Amino acid sequence: MDQFTLNLLFVGASFALYIGIAVWARAGSTAEFYAAGRGVHPVTNGMATAADWMSAASFISMAGLIAFTGFDNSSFLMGWTGGYVLLALLLAPYLRKFGKFTVSEFIGDRFYSPTARLVAVICLLVASITYVIGQMQGVGIAFGRFLEVDAFWGLLIGACVVFAYAVFGGMKGVTYTQVAQYCVLITAYTIPAIFISLQLTGTPIPALGLFSEYTPGGEPSGVYLLTKLDQIVTDLGFASYTEAHRDNLNMVLFTLSLMIGTAGLPHVIMRFFTVPRVSDARWSAGWTLVFIALLYLTAPAVGAMARLNISEMMWPNGTEGAAVSVETIETDPRYNWMLTWQKTGLLDWEDKNGDGLIQYYNDGSEALAARAAENGWEGNELTNFNRDILVLANPEIANLPGWVIGLVAAGGLAAALSTAAGLLLAISSAVSHDLVKGAIAPGISEKGELLAARISMAAAIVVAVILGLNPPGFAAQTVALAFGLAAASIFPALMMGIFSKRVNNVGAVSGMMAGLLFTLIYIFLHKGWFFIPGTNSFADTVDGSLLGIQSTAIGAIGALLNFAVAFGVSSMTAETPQEIKDLVESVRTPRGAGAAAADH
Repeated sequence: MDQFTLNLLFVGASFALYIGIAVWARAGSTAEFYAAGRGVHPVTNGMATAADWMSAASFISMAGLIAFTGFDNSSFLMGWTGGYVLLALLLAPYLRKFGKFTVSEFIGDRFYSPTARLVAVICLLVASITYVIGQMQGVGIAFGRFLEVDAFWGLLIGACVVFAYAVFGGMKGVTYTQVAQYCVLITAYTIPAIFISLQLTGTPIPALGLFSEYTPGGEPSGVYLLTKLDQIVTDLGFASYTEAHRDNLNMVLFTLSLMIGTAGLPHVIMRFFTVPRVSDARWSAGWTLVFIALLYLTAPAVGAMARLNISEMMWPNGTEGAAVSVETIETDPRYNWMLTWQKTGLLDWEDKNGDGLIQYYNDGSEALAARAAENGWEGNELTNFNRDILVLANPEIANLPGWVIGLVAAGGLAAALSTAAGLLLAISSAVSHDLVKGAIAPGISEKGELLAARISMAAAIVVAVILGLNPPGFAAQTVALAFGLAAASIFPALMMGIFSKRVNNVGAVSGMMAGLLFTLIYIFLHKGWFFIPGTNSFADTVDGSLLGIQSTAIGAIGALLNFAVAFGVSSMTAETPQEIKDLVESVRTPRGAGAAAADH
């Protein structure tokens, strides 16, 4: 059976499973659409949350970023997992005890202000729409390679599948679909990693293989895998793989931004509204960490082993020998993956100096300048290597069986679609429950609200497809911007809403607006996205930044500004009403929490 047919079988079977589950668990009421009837078991919810959380950025992009940067990008791992500790300890149980359907509804009630609820909806929509761009980008990449269709049609197919199970299933259907998607994605991620770890180290556990001896072909080399990788990448003029090179300020701020962004993402928080009791919210967060750890402990090994494989394929006789020839790429079956991915436009090469070889090295390295001049090299001839393809191409690079490649195709799509569904549900809930029912038509019937929720989700899918065709960066980079926006706007409001009686409605609104606007403007300036009057174009670059802080790390500063403005404005305006202070106290008080939660 040819590879395309295998891919089609795996992807088609997974899609049929998701849609079948959604039909079986379709939502029949707003309680089921928004919160799955609050009847989801903590273990089930933990698995669904893990799938909701481990998006295209985790499955497709993260290992690629680690592979090509090394230690510096370990901040993705620390930030994304550390945020769940914050969520479990500081937010999830209290928000579940409050007993509302959406994050915006909590903010509106806690800060006794329709304006606060509206601002929260705006913050939610900005962060969620930015996040969903990365998911649709991942869908396009996976479809483009494995189903051999254009990215546009790939996005349309993915959007139709999400529409089929999310619009009709709501949170109830999405929950059980995400359980299936977790099983698919974790199997698809770990099986190739086990194969490759056995090939390179003889160790079946990738996380341990990363620190084991390098044994290609089963022959001991006397060198550890990471030591071997460091030798190769430094010989090619790249930075050492295992050492830190990023400045500490950006690394700390970026990690912090990912952590508090995690704890402030609405589509993740919504999952904790689906369990029966407050204690179940804590258990759900704990189980989520366990399920996430299975992939996140494997990702560094996947990245390192893939980088080693690619480097050795480009220099099959070692870095002192000749680079791979064009003829070898075109005739050797081991290089078929390069020809296949070249068709997608995500991988390309060019024999610039006409020597019949494809040199792969850091053409900006001073240490290699003399060697390059001596050999007549005219720059790195691997002209395009989109980092988002690495995990999807990994089984092909390692010459694994065709069924493994088909499984990875299904896994990559499961990761992107599961998070896309959660985000679209968060967007839909904000529009139908917080805007339509909360502000525009308070007297709307349950049936009307359910219809509004489905229509708004369909509209959100259309917007996601349009934006997914023109993403602002790699999938993980785009997602990092979304985390910064959530960190700067939503997380501080939730924290102050739960732990501060002094912050009032004016302070909360001012803080959210300050954090959101500061972060958005900084990102647009830093990325060069502002329109330049009189030039009919956007700026490509912007010189300078605030203390050298990168746009992906600015969310932490935006959060500090949010806190500062909220407390400052609250201190100069009227005190919070006593009934709101009592409400905050009741949310924080553990006595009777189980009984209180059962009443909601």
